Amino acid sequence: MASIKNINLKKLRKFLQAEGAKYSHTNSGHEIWTKEGLTRPVVFQTHIEPVPVHIIKQICRAFEMSNEDFCSKIDKL
Repeated sequence: MASIKNINLKKLRKFLQAEGAKYSHTNSGHEIWTKEGLTRPVVFQTHIEPVPVHIIKQICRAFEMSNEDFCSKIDKL
């Protein structure tokens, strides 16, 4: 079983773009990314680096992706 670890903002943005998400806007230090088919937008704080594991897990749930899939995609970036 793959273990999710903190990642930096640059890598998270690359992942979101690779998954087809589009940057929407920034509001009060929070970046908002959207993708058609997601039930809610992906939101994360831009002033906290690296991105905490709990935020990464929320993003995995939003994309309906397992931890293993996420880790393998991040490793390829």
